[in-house]
Amino acid sequence: MAWFDRLRAGLTKTRSGLADGLTSLLRGRAKLTEEDLQRVEEILIAGDVGGQLAVEIAAELAEAVRRDRRDPLEILEEMLLERLGVAEESPLVVRGDGEPTVVLVVGVNGVGKTTTIAKLAAHLKKESPDLPLIFAAADTFRAAAVEQLAVWAERIGADIVRQQQGADPAAVAFDAIERARRTGGVLFIDTAGRLQTKHNLMEELKKVERTVTKRLGRPADARLLVLDATTGQNGIPQAERFHEAVELTGIVLTKLDGTAKGGVIFAVGDRLGVPIQYIGVGESAEDLHPFEAAEFVDALFAT
Repeated sequence: MAWFDRLRAGLTKTRSGLADGLTSLLRGRAKLTEEDLQRVEEILIAGDVGGQLAVEIAAELAEAVRRDRRDPLEILEEMLLERLGVAEESPLVVRGDGEPTVVLVVGVNGVGKTTTIAKLAAHLKKESPDLPLIFAAADTFRAAAVEQLAVWAERIGADIVRQQQGADPAAVAFDAIERARRTGGVLFIDTAGRLQTKHNLMEELKKVERTVTKRLGRPADARLLVLDATTGQNGIPQAERFHEAVELTGIVLTKLDGTAKGGVIFAVGDRLGVPIQYIGVGESAEDLHPFEAAEFVDALFAT
């Protein structure tokens, strides 16, 4: 199945709750009443676009319709696309200078960090079969996390750097960078998603990032937050805390096929100003794909 068809199918729940409601309300209307605009807000909020952003969009739509006599639905689609402007396609780029490409992957437990690493690595392996890949098991607090990463490494043909349970995550990152500097290629650092307090979690992540920066002489090439779309607006405060800790370069939004509230994608880009690099709409590697704003809006409103 082509990616656009996968994306369209994966957005079925969001389309039925968000896009279909807006299409039914707006298509072909010559003007919009206050009641119509209130309904626009309600549909956007129900789709987890967020209250403040929904109000802003409805107000901008009202002004645009008064100024421009085009179909309100067409105008709204353009506005939503513009809101995703900060989240334009920005795929992972492998360095070409012989230095290893280092990708730090963060996020709370259960969002799919480890499987996201595996999917990204599988894409890279498919494109460049001889590209060295290394996984660093820096979530040393959960034995299951290390074992899962090891299974994926074996399946994909990646090396894995690991230590005993409870080891210092920064030490794992250090050892992995030493390995990567010898082999080149791409190093993915899997991190913990939960410690006893959020403060401790963020301090551990900062320590890992400092270790990476010191050993490489530069920050990690990518610092990706994996965010579960099914958490909706609840995921945004998480994202803000991770951004404060490691200055994110991109977001991977997973499980869009499992929610009717995929409108959170607009809120994420609006609140963080961090590009959405990949979106996921299923379990297979082919269901994780570089994000393209225009393609997303087209699939969302496709009939």
